[in-house]
Amino acid sequence: MIAHGTNPTSPPLDPIANNGFWPEIDPNEFSEEERVHNVTPKRLKTSLRAAIADINRQLAEYQAEQQESGRATIDEVPVEPWQTPGDLHLLYNRAVYAQAQADLLERYRDASATGEGDERGEAKDLAADDYRADARWAIAELTGRNHTTVELI
Repeated sequence: MIAHGTNPTSPPLDPIANNGFWPEIDPNEFSEEERVHNVTPKRLKTSLRAAIADINRQLAEYQAEQQESGRATIDEVPVEPWQTPGDLHLLYNRAVYAQAQADLLERYRDASATGEGDERGEAKDLAADDYRADARWAIAELTGRNHTTVELI
């Protein structure tokens, strides 16, 4: 979403450690899955670390409930009958990835002062909002909460 260049690939980045309950995040998987290219490794890791911190904060109560039930990691949380193994990891990664994408879109806005540049910036703001909604949706699904979409008319 950020850019699709043909620059030489950067050396692989080390996974980002998490708090022990949630899985570590691999920046290389994020870049490949989300098609994020032409972003410096430092910016990529900073956005992912900020996303991890934000999503972990939003899931702190859920994590505490699980740990109070004797589940030390997300791998020990039983999946619901309609879920498949790995869904909780998938939803957590989706929330982190979406939050990181929103951050990157906001930080890589075009610096152009032309009307066209403003329009691209507004489009990126809307896309960032969509990514944040995706993160909220994944969190609601992970925690078993219903999710609702409300739109003003």
